[in-house]
Amino acid sequence: MSRLAMIALLLAAAPAVLAADAPARWDTAGARNPLLPGYFADPSIVRDGDTWYIFATIDPWGDDRLGRWSSTNGRDWTFSNPEWPTKQAATSPTSGDAKVWAPSVVKAHDGRWFMYVSVGSEVWVGTAPSPAGPWRDANGGKPLIARDFAPAYHMIDAEAFVDDDGQAYLYWGSGLNWVNGHCFVVKLKPDMVTFDGAPRDVTPAHYFEAPFMMKANGRYLLTYSDGNTTKDTYKVRYAIGATPFGPFTEAPNSPVLQTDAQHDIVSPGHHAVFRSGGQSYILYHRQALPWPQQGDAVLRQVAVDRLDIAADGTLTTVVPTHGSEVAGFATRRARGLAWRAVGAGGGAADDNYATLWRAGADRTLTADLGAVRAIRGSRLRPEFATRGYRFAIEASRDGRRWRPLLDAADHRGSPIALRHPTTARYLRLTMATPGAGVWEWSID
Repeated sequence: MSRLAMIALLLAAAPAVLAADAPARWDTAGARNPLLPGYFADPSIVRDGDTWYIFATIDPWGDDRLGRWSSTNGRDWTFSNPEWPTKQAATSPTSGDAKVWAPSVVKAHDGRWFMYVSVGSEVWVGTAPSPAGPWRDANGGKPLIARDFAPAYHMIDAEAFVDDDGQAYLYWGSGLNWVNGHCFVVKLKPDMVTFDGAPRDVTPAHYFEAPFMMKANGRYLLTYSDGNTTKDTYKVRYAIGATPFGPFTEAPNSPVLQTDAQHDIVSPGHHAVFRSGGQSYILYHRQALPWPQQGDAVLRQVAVDRLDIAADGTLTTVVPTHGSEVAGFATRRARGLAWRAVGAGGGAADDNYATLWRAGADRTLTADLGAVRAIRGSRLRPEFATRGYRFAIEASRDGRRWRPLLDAADHRGSPIALRHPTTARYLRLTMATPGAGVWEWSID
């Protein structure tokens, strides 16, 4: 074999490399994945006007409410909780103890918005005039799909699909105890709640959970997850059918997204596909970094990468990265990160949601702005958007004499917006609790 032929063979056998503009390491400053600051999973993304919304499960393993993120530039995201569902409001006599999981938000043909969400291993449906809410139950306070519909499988991970003609379909189903499950589909009536006919079992090969239907060049592509999200085996597969009901045959190049251990991308899956600027992208969760995580909690983060569709309607293999560009999304945070840490402060100003500052024994983070200047306030992104954090902030012109700006108080949210106008070169954040984490501290 010639030397050139040997090189070609080795290149063909090698794993796909990262895109040229993507950072190869997860801790690179400015990396654009994870997309969100915190631990979230099962994302659903929509756009309404000039605002993007991501609805997601709150890790670890769900919460009594959903997480909702909104952004006008795809880079600076604001956290909130939708009014509905809550674990208390979406509970029936057949519900299990599972938390609120896996939202699917979709715009109906008539312009109304609907959410299909898993609560207590059942599927519930809600509606709202916009993704911003207010959300309310749409099915008389009862589940759309009860847990005992098919007791051998989880009745979760519902995903709505609206075809070109406005007809809507609902797909759902997951396995139990990490054993592959079944996928069901039903046609929906125009009210987006009532079943139009009986549900059908359309399970493709290697199906575990998280169905997402898409259409390309007249072909119906049923994409889904396989493997174990707590390990390194979770992945995205797809199967092709001629109708929304299949039958579905797994594509020869399935799976199209899977673990890339060399680049610390572990167990990507439970995805959504969206378009921006004429290009398709895949939004998904993967194991939180650094991997492996310490402790028993399963913590996942949301990432986005480019998804290309071939001329014949099939999918090309996704190259997962630590920072794909998305058309229409900003490439960096809008403002506030032009400072350096004094001492141990790595992660809080590097424009990367995979790295964070964690409070040590002294519990302080000191920011040097480089020169004395006017400061309006700051925005803090804590490790967990749903938890309370108690901290104080001081200011100094010389780094020796300090004066209080904010007394110690409890805060929550992401970002936590703080108003503390002053003139200083240094700010010092003191956390009440050792071990508390901060993804980012933006100083304006």
